[in-house]
Amino acid sequence: MQAIKLTGIRRMEMMEVPTPSLTRDDDVLIKMKTVGVCGSDVHYYESGQIGSQVVQYPFAVGHEGAGVVEAVGTAVTRVKVGDRIAIEPAISCGQCDQCRVGRPHTCRTLVFLGCPGQIEGCLSDYIVMPQACCFLLADHTTLEEGALSEPLAIGVYAVQQSVPMAGANIGILGAGPIGMSVFLPARAQGAGHIYVTDKIDERVALATAAGADWAGNPDREDVVAAITEREPAQLDVVFECCGEQEALDQAVALLKPGGKLMLIGIPPTAERVTFPIDTMRRKELTVQNVRRQHDCVQAALDLIGQPDAKVGQMVTHRFPFSETQAAFDLVANYREGVLKAMVVFE
Repeated sequence: MQAIKLTGIRRMEMMEVPTPSLTRDDDVLIKMKTVGVCGSDVHYYESGQIGSQVVQYPFAVGHEGAGVVEAVGTAVTRVKVGDRIAIEPAISCGQCDQCRVGRPHTCRTLVFLGCPGQIEGCLSDYIVMPQACCFLLADHTTLEEGALSEPLAIGVYAVQQSVPMAGANIGILGAGPIGMSVFLPARAQGAGHIYVTDKIDERVALATAAGADWAGNPDREDVVAAITEREPAQLDVVFECCGEQEALDQAVALLKPGGKLMLIGIPPTAERVTFPIDTMRRKELTVQNVRRQHDCVQAALDLIGQPDAKVGQMVTHRFPFSETQAAFDLVANYREGVLKAMVVFE
């Protein structure tokens, strides 16, 4: 089979590699159909690492995927050959202290598709995953929407952990795929006013069209002043979705006393960030990190099935598998107002 692998900084190569086989009773062989290009994939493409996770070349990234079941192990009951499925990219052990207390997403030995030192990603013709990571797609759900369930599940989980009540006013700093994946479940859950920022004008326009109460570009205006003018009491929750120090500072300034800051964005290289501790202490702010998602894939797929969700609108660009590097270059350079680029295998 063929796989696209990183071979250096901003370099990819299509390689012939062995087709994976079923080795465990609960294994599922998946023929890949579509893979979304994630910002974390692009970090590995541009710099070869995220924090302590360093690529050893050659290596295949990619973790937002959907495909068709090609073969199943003898113990598989969850899916069958021919089923269209979304893929949960995290594999937990089920036995460590974290798994036993219901935190498989922080499993001590968790492995994740396309994460250096763990397992190769899904930018290949076939992959093998345990049946627990396979989620059946409804007839009305497209394969692209199935792939989008991965970032959307992160948004669903973040909203579950933070929005205290219907009518809560929230801010989303960074309107990329993760920011919009927060926007959609927050709106569905009955958030009050939703304020969105991004440095790409096309994303600002998309957030406005999707129903944001206000959206603005921090490179063009003082977003803290603009939002505070509309919400003098300020915001209940702010989701930082871009991994930028500037956005963290804006978030602290935007939160009301007792508010909550949700950290979702991944800084591409920085090992440390800073906070204005005097302001945070006086406001008694809560800061919570979001580690991917926890048991929210099906909830994300259910949200996708709602007629007004229109999750597929996040896909702005499509590339054939052979042009994967062009997709990565587009996303890395934020060209053409890209929100989500998809790699399509047929």
